[in-house]
Amino acid sequence: MKPLVNDIRDGQWSSDVWKVVAVAAIGSFMAQLDATIVNVSLTTLAHELRTSLNTIQWTMSGYLLALALTLPLSGWLVDRFGTRAVYLACFVAFTLSSALCGLAWSGESLIVFRILQGMSGGLLTPMAQLVVARVAGERLPQLAGIMTMPVLLAPLFGPAIAGVLLHVASWRWLFWLNLPVGGLAVVMAMLFLREESDRQAPRSLDLRGLGLVSVASVLFLLGLDHVAAMGGLAALLAAMTSAVSYWLWARRQGERALIDLRLLKVPPFRIALGGLFLMNGVSFAGQMLVPVYFIRDCGMSPERAGLFMMPLALGMMCVFPLMGRLTAYFGIRRLASFGAIAALSGTLLLVVMARNGFSFWMSSVGLLLRGAGIGAVGIPAMSAGYRSIAKPDLPMATTASNIVQRLGGPVITTLCAILLGWQLGTQKSTTDALTAAFAFLCAFHLLLFFVAMRLPATLPKEEN
Repeated sequence: MKPLVNDIRDGQWSSDVWKVVAVAAIGSFMAQLDATIVNVSLTTLAHELRTSLNTIQWTMSGYLLALALTLPLSGWLVDRFGTRAVYLACFVAFTLSSALCGLAWSGESLIVFRILQGMSGGLLTPMAQLVVARVAGERLPQLAGIMTMPVLLAPLFGPAIAGVLLHVASWRWLFWLNLPVGGLAVVMAMLFLREESDRQAPRSLDLRGLGLVSVASVLFLLGLDHVAAMGGLAALLAAMTSAVSYWLWARRQGERALIDLRLLKVPPFRIALGGLFLMNGVSFAGQMLVPVYFIRDCGMSPERAGLFMMPLALGMMCVFPLMGRLTAYFGIRRLASFGAIAALSGTLLLVVMARNGFSFWMSSVGLLLRGAGIGAVGIPAMSAGYRSIAKPDLPMATTASNIVQRLGGPVITTLCAILLGWQLGTQKSTTDALTAAFAFLCAFHLLLFFVAMRLPATLPKEEN
């Protein structure tokens, strides 16, 4: 799929380019939408499927975990089967797994189907970026800006769409909504995407490394979820064993490993990874806790709860277009630190609100601060990390960064859900349990601030 350089006339993109962008935008939007659409429905799903909140949150954590662990497969699959074939397969698999989610008969079956959905969804976003990069040529920055819109709009509309669907229809339509959209996307991809003529020789994939990281991540989360039982402790021990095995394996493999451990010797990159892990974690953990508070403690309908979540995404949308100017003015460290403090302040407002009762203004300001603050941390941290890495190592650094960042979501979300479930299980009131959960989330925000303070003051000198 060569750049469509001849399809740019008088500075305007031709219809062929816009068709490819439309297909890619649908893929990014579907994957991001389904990462957030379940947030306001956890209470409803737990009730309808007769399971606990601690169990049903795995529909969110499992999806996010699958997103992270399938990411390294994208380049390997493209080299072997081509961009068009892989993207089509992703759309078909995502649509079919969405249909299965809507047919789930228990909490456990829904978790399994959500993991399958996350596996295909994990490939949709990098594949969307790839198809756009291959047709854009030198005009990639302009199209990249357009491609960020689905990522920004999905968290804004996801909770609201979920709330409306739960009000007018069954929870199953949260997933069946993907069927017509996915069908349209498959048709558009078949019509508009071209077969590439410059296929590369297949690259190697560290399958053993991927297996060890996957096993360690899954067992770690399962062990945390059942830490009070003997099986939970055994899972944590097995996770530790898998992690050590990967460390030994990666040291032998060097640059051929799934995550090249030598990159961690670069301080700015190592610190940036920690910041991205925490940033993604506090973001998704908050998106799990806030709707639970609105619905269970405030008695809101899912529809109203989804609308009250909108300031979170609005905060991100306000900050992202200004990131270039803000970074140039404040520098990396100060901007990321200000963002971490803003997000912490917003979460502290949620703690006060959970203790003293709902306030529309406190909720709106708190979520707006969270969204803007989290948005102000990610881009500076990512920029500092990538700038400190030599250019030949950037592909490996990008893969490592995306894996670590995406693992933050399920890890911190699971930890907060475990605490909330434990608090509710000790006969404490919903108010006390949610106050404790929000306070626990504040601890991760504080840790994020300390990590942001260790970022470089300005962008590191570019490595050759």
